[in-house]
Amino acid sequence: MIKHQIKSYLENAKQVFSIKFISVLIISFPSAIIAQYFNIPLAWFLGPMIITSIAALSGLKIIMPKIVLSFILIILGLHIGNYIDQNLFNQMLDWIWTSLIMLIYIIICILVVAKYLQKFASYGEKASIFSAAPGALGPLMILAENEKTDLSQVATSHLIRLIIIITVIPFIIVNNTDNNVLLNDEFNYLAQNHLNLILLIIASLFFIFVFDKIRIPAALLSGTLFASGLLQITDIASYKLPDETVNFCLLILGSSVGCRFAEKTVKEIANNSLHSIVATTILVVLGLVAAYVATFVVDTNILTLILSFSPGGIYEVAVIAIAFDLEPDFVAFHHIIRLLFILYIVPIILRFLERTKIKN
Repeated sequence: MIKHQIKSYLENAKQVFSIKFISVLIISFPSAIIAQYFNIPLAWFLGPMIITSIAALSGLKIIMPKIVLSFILIILGLHIGNYIDQNLFNQMLDWIWTSLIMLIYIIICILVVAKYLQKFASYGEKASIFSAAPGALGPLMILAENEKTDLSQVATSHLIRLIIIITVIPFIIVNNTDNNVLLNDEFNYLAQNHLNLILLIIASLFFIFVFDKIRIPAALLSGTLFASGLLQITDIASYKLPDETVNFCLLILGSSVGCRFAEKTVKEIANNSLHSIVATTILVVLGLVAAYVATFVVDTNILTLILSFSPGGIYEVAVIAIAFDLEPDFVAFHHIIRLLFILYIVPIILRFLERTKIKN
């Protein structure tokens, strides 16, 4: 088992030096700079995402190594950890109510969108449920495969939804807030105790391992976030990464979204696009309603709530929250809760449907 993991790690590390990944970097950096020149919101994310999506659908062989994504998610966790303070536990008492709203939102999303996909898109019962879930594509694909579901329909639906959400959200935020992307202060990064960074990384790797073993979703992000927050709250260690590292995170995450099209065809995307757009619209509207309801139970910016109730893209939404300084700890917490709820709710719905069929 350990030998297999080491072999897999080494093979993944080799991909960092492959022409497929180097090609991603070659096309992504210029696209980010061009997007920034034209003042496109979240340029370092949208520019690479668009160009890599086009490249992938055009047949260019590109790849995003898992080891690179893992590194980026650790950086994200360290960034979000800086927002956690002694008031966290008091805040989490309010978050119980928003978590309950999240649970209701997920159940309504699955029931409504699944019904739409079955009736108008001719999706199978199981495929419609997996496709209707607001996020958690990775774990859901494993469940869908075990349930012998059409994986292409599920993956394409989620991918189109992700593209729409993370393209639209930056424009909504820019038009409704005075927050500038990546506000740079006069903080002296070099004057910090750099041993703290080493301690944070060691603690992060430990909790990533633990969270992965106990099957907490998004272990790379949640484990690092927990380690960073714990060490900061207890005054053991804190470390502020340069804001420029967020740009690199944006570039890699944007490129990784585009790379997912490498296994798709234009025909496959076209066949699922219309109903995926309608399904996404339903999910977004329900998310906006949930965000509005949440304003009655928590004193939080409405844009932060909209990010928190966006149907998918935990890593992409987390980096958007960091970039626009919209309470990344609150956003990340609710997306991790969303993943947990989905992973428990979907199997329960499937078992309920099976029992109903047996009784009939």
